[in-house]
Amino acid sequence: MLSKNLSGLPREARDTLFLLAVIGWVVAMQIGHIPWWCTALTAGVLVWRSTLTLRGLPLPGWPWRLGLLLITMAATWASHGTLLGQDAGVTLVVVLLALKTLEMRARRDAFVVFFLGFFTLLTHFFYSQSLLTAGGILIALLGLLTALVNAHMPVGRPSLAQAARIATGMAAMGAPIMLVLFLLFPRLSPLWGVPNEDKGTSGLSSTMRVGQVAQLALDDSIALRLRFEGPPPPQSAMYFRGPVLSNFDGVEWRPSRPEFSGRQALPSELAVTGEPIRYAVTMEPNRRPWLFLLEATPQAPEVPGMRVRMTGELQWLTDRPIGQLVRYSAVSHTTFRHGPLEPVPGLRDHVALPPGFNPRTLELAQQLRREHGSGAQSTPRLINAVTERLRTGGYLYTLEPGVYGQHTADEFWFDRRQGFCEHIASSFVILMRALDIPARIVTGYQGGELNGVDGFWTVRQRDAHAWAEVWQQGLGWVRVDPTSAVAPGRTGTVQRLSAPEGAIAGAIRSFNPNLAAQLRATWEAINNSWNQWVLNYTQGSQLDLLKRLGFQSPSWTDLAYVLIGVVVLVSLLGAAWTLWERQQHDPWLRLLQRARARLAALGLESADNTPPRELARRVQQRWGGGEAAQRIAQWLLQLEAQRYSRPGTAPNPTLAALQREFRQLAWPRKEVR
Repeated sequence: MLSKNLSGLPREARDTLFLLAVIGWVVAMQIGHIPWWCTALTAGVLVWRSTLTLRGLPLPGWPWRLGLLLITMAATWASHGTLLGQDAGVTLVVVLLALKTLEMRARRDAFVVFFLGFFTLLTHFFYSQSLLTAGGILIALLGLLTALVNAHMPVGRPSLAQAARIATGMAAMGAPIMLVLFLLFPRLSPLWGVPNEDKGTSGLSSTMRVGQVAQLALDDSIALRLRFEGPPPPQSAMYFRGPVLSNFDGVEWRPSRPEFSGRQALPSELAVTGEPIRYAVTMEPNRRPWLFLLEATPQAPEVPGMRVRMTGELQWLTDRPIGQLVRYSAVSHTTFRHGPLEPVPGLRDHVALPPGFNPRTLELAQQLRREHGSGAQSTPRLINAVTERLRTGGYLYTLEPGVYGQHTADEFWFDRRQGFCEHIASSFVILMRALDIPARIVTGYQGGELNGVDGFWTVRQRDAHAWAEVWQQGLGWVRVDPTSAVAPGRTGTVQRLSAPEGAIAGAIRSFNPNLAAQLRATWEAINNSWNQWVLNYTQGSQLDLLKRLGFQSPSWTDLAYVLIGVVVLVSLLGAAWTLWERQQHDPWLRLLQRARARLAALGLESADNTPPRELARRVQQRWGGGEAAQRIAQWLLQLEAQRYSRPGTAPNPTLAALQREFRQLAWPRKEVR
């Protein structure tokens, strides 16, 4: 019924509905980044405009449009606190695109809608540069190009399908040019980067409350990808170090100093041994100035466009938050020692506990000291006693330990006896400090999974982890992961707790247990290729391309020369191809060229610019009034008329008919002199 109604509409109305559908697709891709009222208002305007088109009603007057514009500006101010900036600007552009359709009366108005649509497409890259976003934008681009081609044609010609084919051909012809510009045009930042915009998934935080990391366990999004040059380390050794938390107020753990003011780690405080592990990391945006690297990394990784440094807690920081995809290489050692070997005044900060919290844990510490002694020599025995308690005391590793109250360590050790990694690590560090052993919490990621399709290791947000470091005389800071004592599989074979599956994922897994994993691995490998080859094509990649082309020490000047050379070469080839196409690909010219060649073989030479009328006159002059000469002359005159006759004159033979007649012509014999 709907198709019959649409087929009965005028062609102009159907074209308008098509354009509105394309605009709806453009706006739908922004739903996750614009306020709810913006989505509702835009959808209402598009539905209103479609209804007016279907019913053939006049468009609303300017008071309606002015009122909606004022409402939009007021709502934008209420949502963003400004009418300027990225988010407010995108909100206004989306609504203005929809409002412009309410005054689309002439072709000029349609062109404004087209260009607003193209501009709105670009704003999608402010929020996401993923392959899905690029695919959605490509569909919208072809739709807008189809509508643009249709607007340049007479009403009803060509059909919408033919306009779509023309638009697709235009895009295909422009693709090589875009590829050359992508490869060679100098860039000041990564593709589609927006300076000072901190977009992306935040992941870990610079502080930690008990239960906070457990929320990330339900997040299956990717934090970083790795490719190892040689054999990867065992998963139990894959600790990616993040914020180190030393200050505890009874509720929340915080770092000992602000992120950007920590001192550089002294070389004497970090000693690495064993074979180095070389690998490359592709890290997703995290809104934080953190680089996640395997423990420990003594040499600074090279991050394009950023300065990096290591704090005294072995955490690597950048000079600004990471708001876009970054790629860097690193060399790490899983066997290392760091921190002072003898007691120093700063270690006392790592035994401080707030008064009035966890009294039963303090009593447990006194009991353990009576059983195993106190002092530096008893530290290993106390650590072993606490880990043995975790191993044999009926403690469980779970995502749903319940809501903890004020005395989190007391509840874990004596009441609930279950928790996620930060419950276990926090309770362990509190008990260590109660034993007068310096201890702190380290957060980051642990483990990962190998994608068998592309060979990259994938670390997800659900791999977020918290572990402990305790200080021992003569050894420095030593990693102790109390979660391993409760659930060895968490850091050994890396068995993850996962959220319940949805209906679709459950159905796929029931049908084929391996199908869902295979599909996800394939899709993530495709996305990773997009990240590596497109989003990560940086300034350094351009210079590396020039090296492969033979430049010894390429510079931006060489890049500009190559780009100019390619542009000149393409221009010359285009001009030559156009000339050749006119001469060889025009069927009329090709047929005339065949006639000239046949006459030249008979001894009647002519220039390339000799018209068919003149050739006919020369044929009659050369061979007289014979029947064969008259037929050739008449055929040449018809050939000229077929191309240059005025509209409305007597119909002329088609080009196909002239080609058939040419093959049937009787040509005179060549004169022998």
